[in-house]
Amino acid sequence: MIRARTFTDARQQSHSNAELNWWVFMRISGLILVFLVLGHVYMTFIQVSEADATFDAVVGKLANPAWKFYDWLILTLSLLHGANGARYSIEDYVRSRPTRAWVKGLFYTVVALLFAFGTIGLFSI
Repeated sequence: MIRARTFTDARQQSHSNAELNWWVFMRISGLILVFLVLGHVYMTFIQVSEADATFDAVVGKLANPAWKFYDWLILTLSLLHGANGARYSIEDYVRSRPTRAWVKGLFYTVVALLFAFGTIGLFSI
């Protein structure tokens, strides 16, 4: 696990390219998620009045493929970002290798189900 603040330090601490790539992904996805979520909050709660926030309005908005992609991007990045952060915690706090493998397997299964149900729910509207 990399505990660096700069890319140079992260490159020195990484034991594999995959770990370095996840370190970079966390920084980029976190920054992208801030803007995606702020945009979503603005367009959902500030730009639209409470009277106009109905089920039909949401269905109408999601009829546009660009909105579906926008929401799917938030779903995908947030699940990957959160799952990778949780992986760090699992590796820190679960010491036994067999137990860690079971916990990670169960956790990744839950994340995959959340992704599948979220994608199905988003694209079935």
